[in-house]
Amino acid sequence: MNEEFSTARFSAEEAARIVRESYGGVVPQGLGVAEALYDPGEIDWLPESVKAYALGLGNPVRYASLKPGEVVLDIGCGAGIDTFLAARKVGPTGRVIGLDLTPEMLARARANQALLGLTNVEFREGRMEDMPLEDASVDVAISNGVINLSTEKGQTFREIYRVLKPGGRLVFADSVVNGQLPRAVLESEAAFAG
Repeated sequence: MNEEFSTARFSAEEAARIVRESYGGVVPQGLGVAEALYDPGEIDWLPESVKAYALGLGNPVRYASLKPGEVVLDIGCGAGIDTFLAARKVGPTGRVIGLDLTPEMLARARANQALLGLTNVEFREGRMEDMPLEDASVDVAISNGVINLSTEKGQTFREIYRVLKPGGRLVFADSVVNGQLPRAVLESEAAFAG
């Protein structure tokens, strides 16, 4: 095997630390990401404190075909943009659970929830590899640019399967590498987180 390339990864504990530090210290990015990924009509009702922290890679809510009354899990919810968009789609009879590893992002999400007055949203701290949810409790799981951060992707997908109700669905946007990355990239905390 070429020594320049490797499949070396961070341990689960190291990866969690990197994600907490990287995303806990994120400063608002302006509206560029939100404006690039979402139509104006989708986000015009959201305050800048939500849109400025949009860090995703796509728009999973657009493709999730959410229906009133459904229970949605937003894996890696960050400051809440997709959580809040989903909450609007499922309406007052539905519920959205935002899950994130980073206490600082959860604090931002909860502050944004209070600003918006949404009562069908709750936020939980936890790892995507070990979700604090009951079996078969979710109709739809969404995620936006987060699953790539797991060092245990198989376990992440097992957890998603566990929490989804029979017939439930997963819609996510994420980055994918076609090929092998150089060792310097694989060993870089900055490259891992972002």
